Amino acid sequence: MLGIRVCQAYQLIPSAACVAVTSLLVLACPATWAQPPVSTPARIESNRLPNASRITQDVISGGQPDGEAAYQELSELGVKTIISVDGAAPNAATALRYGLRTVHLPHGYDGISRERVIQLAKALRDLPGPFYIHCHHGKHRSPTAAAVACVATGRLQPDQAVNILRTAGTSPDYQGLYATAQAAQAIKGTVLDAIQVDFPEVAKLPAMAESMVTLEHTFSHLQAIEKSNWQSPVDHPDLKPAHEALLLKEHYTEMLRTALNEKWPHAFVALMSQGLTAAVQLEELLRDSIAQPQSASAVLQRLTTNCKSCHRQFRDQPLVEPINQ
Repeated sequence: MLGIRVCQAYQLIPSAACVAVTSLLVLACPATWAQPPVSTPARIESNRLPNASRITQDVISGGQPDGEAAYQELSELGVKTIISVDGAAPNAATALRYGLRTVHLPHGYDGISRERVIQLAKALRDLPGPFYIHCHHGKHRSPTAAAVACVATGRLQPDQAVNILRTAGTSPDYQGLYATAQAAQAIKGTVLDAIQVDFPEVAKLPAMAESMVTLEHTFSHLQAIEKSNWQSPVDHPDLKPAHEALLLKEHYTEMLRTALNEKWPHAFVALMSQGLTAAVQLEELLRDSIAQPQSASAVLQRLTTNCKSCHRQFRDQPLVEPINQ
């Protein structure tokens, strides 16, 4: 049970059904559905839309829109609906200023549940397009979501799904994401008609999942700061090294407290404890000024190793549940 709980927190959504079950409810897509011509994924050159690629004529996959200019660019691209599969709350207010609707359907790195696949497909069928589907970096979760949703709605053939991931650079370490793409099939319209979806602007996540998302974003800020020789990046002067390190320390503190209170697995608790120790060291190094950038980089590398170990053990395990559920 503890292992299942860890995986569910990393999924960022309540677990519903396994990827393998997807094939049980998929049938040929009705000919009456609008099916834009299939195109080869094409990179969209943009400084504000990370790893953006056009999957079909009306579906673009990419990373978190970076600043107000990114939403203007999406509007100029003709996008009408943004679908975020990232755990972080989308910036729906900014999107709305540019006439863009936001839908939050997060999923994890371990795969996409059958329920979520159907919700994504229903969004592409029923909401106004074109669509921009994004996660944080635009390399792993969003290409998978875009691929399976396009297959489910007849925009792509099943044997094209895995190539979407490969073209985007999705790491083969994410076996669950590849398993989801390999299992993708067209979904019968009556299956989509049978479910009701609220399409929230911001989805409610479990407390631990929210903490993990926040930690990930703070860690990304510190990586950007390191690239600027441990100074505030020119394009993000609001990122202060010592403050970001302090935030990282607090994130680890809260996650460790939650893990202990909820009796999470010992291995998970140990990794959180190790991460907190390193975060404390980094905050001390950056508190006044960075006199030893190599020391700070060494600590950040330890944190990177810690994160990868945690992901490998708990986040990236393929989503597997009994077929009869």
